[in-house]
Amino acid sequence: MTTHADSAPAAARPGTAPALWTPGDWNAFFGFGTNILVNLIVLTGLLRFVLQMPNELVFGRILPATGLMLFLSTGYYAWLAWKLAKQTGRSDVCALPSGVSVPHMFIVTFVIMLPILSRTGDPVKAWEAGLTWVFIQSLILMAGGFIAPLIRRITPRAALLGTLAGVSITFISMRPAAEIYMTPVIGVLCFAVILLGWFGGVRYWRGLPAGLVAIALGVVVAWGSSLLGLGIGGMSLERLGAAFSHIGFSVPIPAVGHVFGGFEFIGIILVTAIPFGIYDLVEAMDNVESAEAAGDAYPTTRVLTADGAVSLVGCMMGNPFINAVYIGHPGWKSMGGRIGYSAATGVVVLALTWLGIVSVLLDLIPVVAIAPILLYIGMLIGAQAFQESPRNHAPAIALAFAPHLAAWAKTLIDGALTAAGTSAAAVGFDKLAAVGVLYPGLAKLGEGAILTGLVLPAIAVFIIEREFTKAAGFALAGAVLTFFGFMHGEAVGFAVTPGIALAYALVAAGLYAAARIDAPASRPAVAMRPSAAE
Repeated sequence: MTTHADSAPAAARPGTAPALWTPGDWNAFFGFGTNILVNLIVLTGLLRFVLQMPNELVFGRILPATGLMLFLSTGYYAWLAWKLAKQTGRSDVCALPSGVSVPHMFIVTFVIMLPILSRTGDPVKAWEAGLTWVFIQSLILMAGGFIAPLIRRITPRAALLGTLAGVSITFISMRPAAEIYMTPVIGVLCFAVILLGWFGGVRYWRGLPAGLVAIALGVVVAWGSSLLGLGIGGMSLERLGAAFSHIGFSVPIPAVGHVFGGFEFIGIILVTAIPFGIYDLVEAMDNVESAEAAGDAYPTTRVLTADGAVSLVGCMMGNPFINAVYIGHPGWKSMGGRIGYSAATGVVVLALTWLGIVSVLLDLIPVVAIAPILLYIGMLIGAQAFQESPRNHAPAIALAFAPHLAAWAKTLIDGALTAAGTSAAAVGFDKLAAVGVLYPGLAKLGEGAILTGLVLPAIAVFIIEREFTKAAGFALAGAVLTFFGFMHGEAVGFAVTPGIALAYALVAAGLYAAARIDAPASRPAVAMRPSAAE
């Protein structure tokens, strides 16, 4: 296998047309292609089984649009790599990997579309809200190159990563963890395969990716038990046969009306679209820096604009998922990946989604075999917040979890009460409090959890570092955001929760006073907070 270490840049003259395919592209193609395929299967499962969207919408509208977006994205980054290789005369240039943003896949599902579905009972309304969410994020990505460096400079890493970790532990990890132990013969075995491969560094037969091995094991156990009449995994030949009915030819259809139909829920959407749009900017810049460290310098502005542009095209055609440059460029490059692996993946994805083949794969593969991959992703994102932040900021990261735990608990309570034909208000808040369920507190803390999980740990980090003026600035930002409903409110408005806004304002005043009183000579020695660029 070709490695980055033993493949020195070629001495070809600049302007020479680079090779579109090399032997190493096969390695990267199967590895990266498997990654994209798993994400497509997970995405389809979320649409069908979590959001209960009709098959006509999933296979006739959403997946063809998703395939188009991925085809445009992988094709663009292959072209960008070809252009860089031609300009530099090097033969070791590797295209940036890209695809549906996995964290955002779950966030738009569980934080945007699922609540809208629960409120309206209409999967089309939920789809429209997802489209609008991507529309807003796309605009932020395209315009955000100017503000991302500022946000990155002023916000502690513990806050940026802590709120994402909170989402990962609650809305990403908990449901798959429960599913694993509902069908442990498949779930626990597949989870062990994932842990051994992705955390333990175990190499499987012929270098097969751990995700593919886990899914294959789940398929064998589920279908073997089905043929023996044990029924583990819930597989059905009848359902598999019916899945073939979705095979056909579906091209994306413009969904502009549906995109703007989702503006009905703009108050709920802005609460998450803005902070996660900012996070996308930071993540994209990190990944471009990672590629440059591996020897391939790509223009950051073009990458951010491309992600936003292809996401915008995708949502206008009906895709409610954002595109992102993936982390891992150095890994694909070390496998020997160059230009062709990216473009070839896009072509295959286009065929799978436009021909409806994903439906067969979903009914061939048990959902519980995919759940360990989701739990792994949640673990990885959750751990990253602690691993990439200074140790003394760990309490701030733990604080970032609190709003997301509240939002998750409220979601479960609301779902259980709705299933019972009642609500928290009908049961009575006092009765719920008597059994330890402080529903109004959960509601206020959990509403706008993404931003609350950013502001609270930022205040905590700056207090830990005794930078009280900066802490006061974030507390004041919390007061403004709360006053207009971006935090601690169900929707954006005016004076949504004035009491909480006043509390933040008083904290800001107190912190500012502490900064004025605090004498530099009296400050204890503390570890300097690294910049976000470190």
